[in-house]
Amino acid sequence: MARILVSDPVAEAGIEVLRQAGEVDVRIGLPKEELVRIIGEYDALVVRSETKVTADVIEAATRLRIIGRAGVGVDNIDVAAATQRGIIVVNSPEGNTIAAAELTVAMMLAMARNIPQADRSLRAGEWKRSKFVGTEVYRKTLGIIGLGKIGREVARRAKGMGMAVIAYDPFTPAEVAERIGVTLTDLDTLLAQSDFVTIHTPLNEQTRHLINAERIARMKHGARLINCARGGIVDEQALADALRSGKLAGAAVDVFSKEPPPPDNPLLSLDNCVVTPHLGASTTEAQVNVAVDVAEQIVSVLRGGPARSAVNLPPIDPEVLQRIAPYLMLAEKIGKLHTQLAQAPIVQVQVTYSPDFAELPTDILTRAVVTGILQPVLSEPVNPVNALLIAQSRGIHVMQSLQQQAEAHELYPSLITVTVQTSAGKRHEVAGTVFGKSDARIVTVDGYRVDVIPQGIMLFTQHTDKPGVIGRVGTLLGSRNVNIAGMHLGREKVGGKALMVLMVDDPIDASLLAEIRALDGMETAQVVEL
Repeated sequence: MARILVSDPVAEAGIEVLRQAGEVDVRIGLPKEELVRIIGEYDALVVRSETKVTADVIEAATRLRIIGRAGVGVDNIDVAAATQRGIIVVNSPEGNTIAAAELTVAMMLAMARNIPQADRSLRAGEWKRSKFVGTEVYRKTLGIIGLGKIGREVARRAKGMGMAVIAYDPFTPAEVAERIGVTLTDLDTLLAQSDFVTIHTPLNEQTRHLINAERIARMKHGARLINCARGGIVDEQALADALRSGKLAGAAVDVFSKEPPPPDNPLLSLDNCVVTPHLGASTTEAQVNVAVDVAEQIVSVLRGGPARSAVNLPPIDPEVLQRIAPYLMLAEKIGKLHTQLAQAPIVQVQVTYSPDFAELPTDILTRAVVTGILQPVLSEPVNPVNALLIAQSRGIHVMQSLQQQAEAHELYPSLITVTVQTSAGKRHEVAGTVFGKSDARIVTVDGYRVDVIPQGIMLFTQHTDKPGVIGRVGTLLGSRNVNIAGMHLGREKVGGKALMVLMVDDPIDASLLAEIRALDGMETAQVVEL
């Protein structure tokens, strides 16, 4: 039974989902030393932002298969270290989208109308209405840095309040922005034209201190800045200086470079800066959504399925994932078949997709092929997360390509063809397809037409097509009480070379395989287990 550790507070609804996959231990507030000591006992780990999953934690996690972050940001997880170990890291990129968007709008309005300052003043016994004259957002320009899911929801709400919305996001196509009434522009233009600027990008080496003293200088005099994304994207000292000087009229900050922020953080002492303790996902609905979303992915992975929001795998839309799921299984089985049939180490892999895959995420399928190739020969964990890294470290060159329509196979429109080359210079090719929704089949092996379900124990032979060969193989198997469950035969021509695939119910030991290989007319014989 799988064991799952929950080390940060998550909604009970998520924990109930996790119990479908195994035993769940909820241990909140573990010291790092204790986490390192016990993590080797668990198959899955669930965190929010409090637990720091560092490289030494991952090094001690000998059983760990998946880390789930009940939220969006994963800066408290060493994703690179997890990837090296083949540990899937998942998050919930949509579970708190509405909560984060609504907080952004709330912070913007609170800042524009001086609501926190007025609240404090009134509670102190004052009645100073003239001190808290604010500004309207109607007909003002909102600049959104990062037009992902949260940025788009903010844009929709801002448009509803009569704001003009511009955005900077080099990864969003112009037509996507146009559909929600947003104009894309460059960062400098956005800063110069916006009355309010809100940030919705991840924190990485490219975005760290994206908003610094130089970029603040390019903003409108009297503009206002909102950061509900990640601490570290804004240079806090530069922001504080701009608020003190009057360059910026106000700021609203929910996230800090160090959390909780130390008392000497310059933003905490400024009356024109609204601050909150990282409340972006802090709604009842969001907490349930992210917990259930991550829990469902963990259950899927622990049961051998895919994760829909893996951070260290290519992102896949849930509907697309459902469509390609049988091809993921097929791709891995083709890889395993190649390794077991090869007589020497594989040094090159070429995966070719038919035109039907043009709109599908083939990168994840290629990773599945390489996973299948490596799993039979490695003792270390290997899966689509780290398969390409391991292949590169072992000198295996991996390529993928998409066929043109004119090259498509007339019988199999959705065909995956995997060609490998071994260190001995041999070249082998296996192709497979899926019929209907889930009927995966191997349809060609080294040019021979076959129709093989990729599962169970199989005997692959290459021999001369002449009377008696197949019968003698059957007799040998029968003499050792090995039952034949099915047979497929492909051949060049009558009397030429032939490929036979026998599905068997029982193992074939080395001595029996040696007898089969010694038969007259037999060229190769290999046992495969998929």
